[in-house]
Amino acid sequence: MNKKVYIFLADGFEDIEGLTVVDLMRRADIDIKTVSIKKLKEITTSHGITMLTDLTFAETDFTDADMLVLPGGMPGTKYLNEYQPLRDLLADFYKKGGKVAAICAAPTVLASLGFLEKRKATAYPSCMEGLAGAERSLESVVVDGNVTTSRGLGTAVDFALSLIGQLLGEKKVDEIAESVVYSRK
Repeated sequence: MNKKVYIFLADGFEDIEGLTVVDLMRRADIDIKTVSIKKLKEITTSHGITMLTDLTFAETDFTDADMLVLPGGMPGTKYLNEYQPLRDLLADFYKKGGKVAAICAAPTVLASLGFLEKRKATAYPSCMEGLAGAERSLESVVVDGNVTTSRGLGTAVDFALSLIGQLLGEKKVDEIAESVVYSRK
């Protein structure tokens, strides 16, 4: 059975943080869908690239999700945090033990929902103070239970590979890393 992942995109998301996850998961044969939180599928990244998502939030049924992912970037993270239907979905999914992941500024969204309370977590350096209740870490990727956080653009490949490993195991991680000529530390 294929794993199903949804990554949520808002105008101003960090290109590399979002699309690296999508690219590497698709290489791993994970069914990852890009989801616009707007009424339209058209999203403009933080660096002015306009793209189309696979789905809009309103048209999607997330009951088949194995993982929900939030990329960072500004003002994308701000828009994700302000979008109440996404906050409600994340809260319900997390409460049921679902895997949630966020990179760069986006771990602050998880913190605002109380997911990082008494958990180890990381974020973009200027966002670390926004990890209320968390044990702050400087590691590139932190996995604590069903929550994964990462620092930013420079850790995007490690973040994506960690998510792949959680869903498909280390053998698949090694295969994907080798296929893109990425040296794991």
